[in-house]
Amino acid sequence: MDTEAIKAAIIEKIKTVNDPEIPVNIWELGLIYSVDVDDTGKVDIKMTLTTPMCPVADSMPLEVQEKTIQVEGVTDVDLQVVFDPMWTKEMMSDEAKFVLDML
Repeated sequence: MDTEAIKAAIIEKIKTVNDPEIPVNIWELGLIYSVDVDDTGKVDIKMTLTTPMCPVADSMPLEVQEKTIQVEGVTDVDLQVVFDPMWTKEMMSDEAKFVLDML
């Protein structure tokens, strides 16, 4: 099993999930802290939200989980929403900063 190829496919799927309040995908926003794939196809994802009071706190992680399980080779998804470290604007990619006119 090519875990790196699976991870790359997962990241591409995650890039289709946008924060509804910010016109940038959650990967570029830096909301995904880690994506790990083991040899059995089990995926562990750690992600955060821009704020604990985020209005999509229930739906966004579910969308990430649903898109991840669609990737060929993925057998299970364990997604954890964490707030340590807290998300900051510095976690955004340069692309996200450019789109949001923050460069």
